[in-house]
Amino acid sequence: MTWSEKASTVLKNEHVELRPVTEADREGVRAVAMDPHIWRYFVSAVENEGDFKTFFDTCLADHAAGRRVVFAITDRASGRIAGSMSYGNLAEADARLEIGWSWLGRDFRGTGVNRWAKYLLLRQAFEQLGAERVEFKTDILNEQARRGLRNIGAVEEGTLRSFNYMPGGRRRDAIFYSVLRAEWPAVRERLEADRP
Repeated sequence: MTWSEKASTVLKNEHVELRPVTEADREGVRAVAMDPHIWRYFVSAVENEGDFKTFFDTCLADHAAGRRVVFAITDRASGRIAGSMSYGNLAEADARLEIGWSWLGRDFRGTGVNRWAKYLLLRQAFEQLGAERVEFKTDILNEQARRGLRNIGAVEEGTLRSFNYMPGGRRRDAIFYSVLRAEWPAVRERLEADRP
């Protein structure tokens, strides 16, 4: 069984539930995804219904093909879909994967949903999948994401300059972070001790 198959499972704790995305999630995701603030630092923008259809169809296609494991995140306190997060760049032979494609609706930012979702994905990556390295990348301009990654204990590694195009033609400098297997016990303790 491949990592993408093993990882396609429900992950939950008292705060959040992550489920592999399905067609049934389309309207719940759409309800929170139509906020332009979410897409400021994404490599694609969701500005209208057509953009959302393309975005969501791509999530489903990537998930079905095993290119990504795409999760819909539900905030358990409200029962509402809060956003999405994925495993991607699954390099199973090298015991390496990326957690990314992360976004939350306006009502769920700063509530702990991001931290708990990343905690569950990190725990699965290290404790069930056997990853040696989990990496993250973001736009160097995205200070909120960078602060969030440092807050969960990810180590800043460096910047790949002119990494890719952004909507509007800007070239993005991508900044990389990681957590290694040897670091996971301390990161886990830190995440479990913190409270929103």
